[in-house]
Amino acid sequence: MGDTRVAILAIVVEDKSKAAELNSLLTEFGEYIIGRMGVPYDKKNISLISVALDAPQDVINSLSGKVGSIEGISAKAVYSKV
Repeated sequence: MGDTRVAILAIVVEDKSKAAELNSLLTEFGEYIIGRMGVPYDKKNISLISVALDAPQDVINSLSGKVGSIEGISAKAVYSKV
């Protein structure tokens, strides 16, 4: 896989009707996903998702950008130093 980075993609889903579109994207990038955790927060009617990745930086940037471009969903990547 060459040079890869380990990162966490933090995702906030404010529009749950977009979940299928998000899951489709995550499936598309599945080979790079180490694991994921989703936490529904019913009090605010949102979901919080963290996705652990080991991928080339351009792949992480691509996934983050595509997820963040879905209306009603926000995403931010945080990279490890190793």
